Amino acid sequence: MPATRSTRSALLSLCVSAAFLLAACSAPPASPPAPPPSPGALVDLSHAYDAHTLFWPTAERFTLKPVSDGVTPGGYYYAANWFSMEEHGGTHIDAPRHFAAGGWTVDDIPLDRLRGPAAVVDVSAQAKENADYQVTTEDLQAWEKAHGQFPEGALVLLRTGFSTRWPDAATYLGTADRGAAAVANLHFPGLHPDAARWLVENRQVHAVGIDTASIDFGQSTAFQSHRTLFAANIPAFENLTQLDQLPPTGATVLALPMKIGGGSGAPLRAVGILPATP
Repeated sequence: MPATRSTRSALLSLCVSAAFLLAACSAPPASPPAPPPSPGALVDLSHAYDAHTLFWPTAERFTLKPVSDGVTPGGYYYAANWFSMEEHGGTHIDAPRHFAAGGWTVDDIPLDRLRGPAAVVDVSAQAKENADYQVTTEDLQAWEKAHGQFPEGALVLLRTGFSTRWPDAATYLGTADRGAAAVANLHFPGLHPDAARWLVENRQVHAVGIDTASIDFGQSTAFQSHRTLFAANIPAFENLTQLDQLPPTGATVLALPMKIGGGSGAPLRAVGILPATP
C-alpha cells in the first residue's frame, strides 16, 4: 500500500533521530593539545607609596599633591599629580654609590644585576625572638646545605617576617618617633657584616634584599654590611614584602628601580616570578 504523507513524515523523523543518536554515540573528537606550561604566578614584592609609607626617621616622607582631577573645559576627564620623596624610603634600591665613592649610581647598574634566581633565606623565627637579629654566615651556609650553593647571579633575599608589621612604625622600625634622636631607638633585623663579607668573598651574587628598613640592623652605627656589599658593587633592596610567598629556591626576581641619573637610591618595583607549573 503506498505510504501516506503522514507515514512518510514519521519515517523521515525516525531517520533524523537515528542519525542524531549515531552521532551522539560515535567517538568524541580528539581533545585540543594541552597548552604549553605557562609562567608561574607573579608576586608583588613592593609596598605602595602613600601617606603611610615608612621612611628613615630623619627623611622627608612621601608627598602626593593633585595638579588636576576633574573634567576639563574641553569636556574630558584629566588627572595628574605632583610627588616628592627622598630616595631611601618605602620599597627601594640602595645603589652602591650610597656608601661607596665611585660605586654604581642607580642608572649605572646593569639590568642583568636586577634580575636573577631568588634565594630566600628564612630567619623569621630568629627575628621574632630578637628584633636586633643579624643574619649570620651560618644562616647562609645552612640554606646552602638544604638547597645547594647560591647560584651565580643570585638575588639573596633575607626573610625576617617584619613586612607583616608594615606600616606600623613602632613595631616595624622599633620607634614611631621622628628626627635625629629617634635613630638610636631603631630596632629591626639586618645582615651581619661577617655574612656580607662571606658573600662578597665566596659567592657571585648580584644583589641582596631584605624585608626591613635596612641591610644593616637597626642599631648599626657604622653600616658595615652596606659598605662591604657596595664596595663590590652589589646593590641592596630594602623594605621588600611578601617574601613568604616565594619558595626558598626556584623563583625568579625582577627588581626595576626608577632610573634616576646619579641617584644613590630610588623607588623599586620588585616582582617575584614563581616556578612555571605544568
